[in-house]
Amino acid sequence: MVLGALSDRDRYGRVVVIAGARAQRDFLYGPELQRWQQDSRLEVHVTVDVPIQGWPGETGFVTEPLHRLTLIPERVRAFLCGPEPMIRFGAAALLDKAVAPTDIRVSLERNMQCGIGWCGHCQLGPLLVCRDGPVVGYDVARPLLEVKEL
Repeated sequence: MVLGALSDRDRYGRVVVIAGARAQRDFLYGPELQRWQQDSRLEVHVTVDVPIQGWPGETGFVTEPLHRLTLIPERVRAFLCGPEPMIRFGAAALLDKAVAPTDIRVSLERNMQCGIGWCGHCQLGPLLVCRDGPVVGYDVARPLLEVKEL
């Protein structure tokens, strides 16, 4: 780091993690999420669709805590990973808060076979996810995710 240069933390401020799952047992990295919740440098929201008795966290989709956040759009860099409907709804919530589509990065998961762009199994419109992704800006992903299957 160059002396006097702004760190990413200084440039963007807080780091917010919103993690959701259908049920508590479905969380990947559950112990890590618990540690992150104890870290004062992070703002962590954990939510489930279907709570079990004694669940201490939030209930609902990941978009619900996202809707409640107060954001400074030009300081937001969002990363969305999950099922395509969650990506679409999460990105829509961020767009409603005036976050630029180029500042929203999404992870597109596709069935990959060859991993080098030859077989086409991972094709999403003009993208070959194994070669061109899987993480792309929402400005690229949005029109591809809006296509309805016939």
